[in-house]
Amino acid sequence: MIKVVRKVLITLAILMACSVKVNAGTNGNESSFDWTPVINAIIQVESGGNPRAVSGPSCGAMQITPICVRECNNILQKRKSKKRYTLNDRFDVQKSKEMFILLQSYFNRGNDVEHAIRSWNGGQHYSKRATQRYYEKVMRHMK
Repeated sequence: MIKVVRKVLITLAILMACSVKVNAGTNGNESSFDWTPVINAIIQVESGGNPRAVSGPSCGAMQITPICVRECNNILQKRKSKKRYTLNDRFDVQKSKEMFILLQSYFNRGNDVEHAIRSWNGGQHYSKRATQRYYEKVMRHMK
């Protein structure tokens, strides 16, 4: 019986150590994954790199919508952060990148590049068929 308890405790200790290591790169607010190539490709597809680009309600280099800004602020509120984004922050490339990373850390914890690209174009409940051309364009810019 003591050997069984000992093995269970050792197994639990190993699992806990693995869990700590997986979460060590993030504080729950940001992803440790390098999104730079994806972000740069999205910027090229969305605006050609123009931080002042406007298309309907979408603005900035990453063509961020007011709904996206509101969702980022909701996430920040849930995380008990005092930081908030404004609609003007969409024209700031650095803040736009922060918003992208924030959304990925919340909705894409597995850091799935395909999910990130498709959801940026089609929302969290995107259709593969509807986002296929966008996904292919972004992937071409990543290579």
